[in-house]
Amino acid sequence: MSETASLHDDDFALFGLPRRFELEPAQIEQRWKALQQHAHPDRHAHAGAAAQRVAMQWSVRINEAYQRLRDPLRRAAYWCELHGQPVQADSNTAMPPAFLLQQMQWREALDEARDQADLQRLLHEVQAERAARLAELTDAIDRRHDAAAAARHVRALMFIERFLDTLHERLDP
Repeated sequence: MSETASLHDDDFALFGLPRRFELEPAQIEQRWKALQQHAHPDRHAHAGAAAQRVAMQWSVRINEAYQRLRDPLRRAAYWCELHGQPVQADSNTAMPPAFLLQQMQWREALDEARDQADLQRLLHEVQAERAARLAELTDAIDRRHDAAAAARHVRALMFIERFLDTLHERLDP
């Protein structure tokens, strides 16, 4: 945390990281630990109640930023928001027809799965689609700086993540 750091800095600036999708998890973790070590309220115990309150505000702010930055989808959604394109996953459920069809096919495959082998095949298919969507999201953010496209990819990936959770529940009863 620099002398000019503000509680209102965006998460990337607060952590001294570039505004990108591809970030090293270890680097995010390292920055979080360094910032928390500097801001931890116990370090300011001798400075009085006001300084401790400020330190607590910093600690909470750093933890909030860390939670967003360490999760790839939350980081991408935050990037979209910073670039004027909120994801609005709750209110904007529009998806391309091909993706809607794919969702229906996956749901049917899940319902019709007879054994673990069927579930494993579906898992591999969905994981491959997830990897392809993550690559497209990386391209939209880090190369093209296209917030609208990134928001669409985030919404699709949010569905894929929920579907994978459901699939894992079936695989690991």
